[in-house]
Amino acid sequence: MSMESRKLQKVGYSTITVSLPNEWVKQNNIKPGDLVFVLPEKDGSLRIMPSAMAQREEAEEYVINADSCDEQGMLERIIVGSYILGRDVIRVTSKERIGKAHIDEIRHIVRKLIGLGILEETPREILLQCSVDPTKFKQDMLVRRLSLISSTILSEATQALVEKNDTLAEEAIDREDEADMIYYLAVRLLLSAQVKPEIAEQLGFADLVFIPATRLILQYLELIADYSEDVARDVLSLKVYRNRVPAAAVDRIKDLSELAQAIFQKAVDCIFTGDLKIANGLLEMNTVLELEANRFMHEAPEIPYLRAIVSTLTRIGDKGATIADIAVNRALERPSKEVENIVKTVKHTRTVPLPMRKK
Repeated sequence: MSMESRKLQKVGYSTITVSLPNEWVKQNNIKPGDLVFVLPEKDGSLRIMPSAMAQREEAEEYVINADSCDEQGMLERIIVGSYILGRDVIRVTSKERIGKAHIDEIRHIVRKLIGLGILEETPREILLQCSVDPTKFKQDMLVRRLSLISSTILSEATQALVEKNDTLAEEAIDREDEADMIYYLAVRLLLSAQVKPEIAEQLGFADLVFIPATRLILQYLELIADYSEDVARDVLSLKVYRNRVPAAAVDRIKDLSELAQAIFQKAVDCIFTGDLKIANGLLEMNTVLELEANRFMHEAPEIPYLRAIVSTLTRIGDKGATIADIAVNRALERPSKEVENIVKTVKHTRTVPLPMRKK
């Protein structure tokens, strides 16, 4: 439907009315006497909803047929997708009985989805309900929390290599579940913010244009957590070759790990501070990381998993550098004294020639 104008009509002493577009009334099967709901938006506009639509928004249920999820991990992924899309009520059903494998999948994934819990359970149905309150979260808190978890996993994995401590490596691996929890919650809230301005405001977004960039940052931080877990797993696999690993090689890997960690940690800081110089320096640091990693690849002894660890560290540095790139772009979009000292907007007045008169 195209935008239409409507004249306001005064009825009685104080009531103002406006007619509804006939086409919209027909599409929604609205009849005289039916209820419609009027919702004020933050921008001053009004949203008009048929009663059926308003009821769906209040309590929409998403039903998953477990019998059709006949591949491993399929049910779990559908539940995650439903959670991320903002579904508050999810019902898993089966014609006969929900199998043990499906029950295990449900219980496993519920532990990784903040606010989602099993409300009811019968042999044929499991009802899940989410009770996340968006007002309790801010986008900067979620980004910093995920950055801290990723950093901790990498620190523990590196320390496990230096100290030959398998327990520490196992703790790093277990910690990756916490990164998934924060990531899934953050993406759920960001998707809701894109369609509901009031949620965007609660999350701390002054401008909706920053939501896609924030999701990209979160995605890279979650990948860094995955890569850090890979480092911890490679450290465990290196156990049988430890006596062959020179101390100098361990020291070099430790230095590369600290460099990769500094890149993505400081890049996240630059997202919020808008410091162009530091962000640019991080991109140069990543070049150094790549050069040192390549040198290690050529000089390292032929021991399994050593090169895999270093290769993973370069991927972590690369993702951190991409976050620094985003920080540069965001800084240019938000005016500040530092940015104005480097980049200025100069407006030029263009002279438009007058059309020549016909003789």
